[in-house]
Amino acid sequence: MVFVAVGLGGVTRLTESGLSMVTWKLMGEHMPRNQEEWVKEFEEYQQYPEFKMKNAHITLEEFKFIYMMEYMHRMWGRAIGAFFLIPAAYFWKKGYFCARTKKVVLVLGTLIGLQGLMGWYMVKSGLENRFDNPNDVPRVSQYRLASHLAAAFVLYSLFLSNAMSKLIPADKFVSIGKRALNIKPLTHLTKGMVFLTAISGAFVAGLDAGLVYNSFPKMGDDWIPKDILQFEPKHKNITENPTMVQFNHRVLGITTVSLITALWMLTRRQQLPKRARWAINAAMVMAWTQATLGVTTLLNYVPVPLATAHQSGSLLLLSFAVWVSHEVRFLKYMPK
Repeated sequence: MVFVAVGLGGVTRLTESGLSMVTWKLMGEHMPRNQEEWVKEFEEYQQYPEFKMKNAHITLEEFKFIYMMEYMHRMWGRAIGAFFLIPAAYFWKKGYFCARTKKVVLVLGTLIGLQGLMGWYMVKSGLENRFDNPNDVPRVSQYRLASHLAAAFVLYSLFLSNAMSKLIPADKFVSIGKRALNIKPLTHLTKGMVFLTAISGAFVAGLDAGLVYNSFPKMGDDWIPKDILQFEPKHKNITENPTMVQFNHRVLGITTVSLITALWMLTRRQQLPKRARWAINAAMVMAWTQATLGVTTLLNYVPVPLATAHQSGSLLLLSFAVWVSHEVRFLKYMPK
């Protein structure tokens, strides 16, 4: 369900639907049921910057589409909370949880709640009257968007790793050879790079940086664009200059694929548990698939289907990276 929520969030962002609902209620908003209620919602939307500066031409029917996209994303998030909270409360009351499981349940439950609050905090940044320049584009803060996505990825990773620990416990395995010592640190580094690359992608999405240089491998005619440091002070370019944000995402993506390829090559002739081998192979295939999706999305000017597949692919790649680190968790090294 968290995986689907991330996909829905990506579609909501790509269809520019995220600012269509201008209020937030803890237990859920009332969806309009008749024409009068739809008109009222549309009139409320018209009071905010996105309509005034960008969408003044849209009709009520077009508004209904973007409203429903955001509504589905919010309600799916609440469904995740309900699917987690109700069984957790029942099992807790029945005494089925050990002390460690109780801590895990509390952490996951807290993260689910905070994720909902973070989502509204993100949306609020796009509803504020902070777009003074006529050339400004009303959008949510890229910092809050990245935080929202990062929280979703952390929540998903914790769910996945805990599920693997219960359903497919890692095998204890002794590997004989000099290169075995390097596997576990490399798997953790790879997992971290997949996460970092995905978060950099949130900055690309938040700034529409995927539309500034639609060529590969060069950015236009240059390997390093001339406008990469055009903002002052210089450090602002890292997260606010669309050119540098896209450049960073490219570098991080290439680095991540290179690390996963190196991991695959280092372990080709090494004795590993069968599932560990499967996980590494899956990560290798997905890394190159994800890179191909990224380049294809860029060259085609970020169409919604490709961009959605690329975002979902980042979470799938993280899943395989988590799987790899899980399978080598108890790997021991024994020199010859």
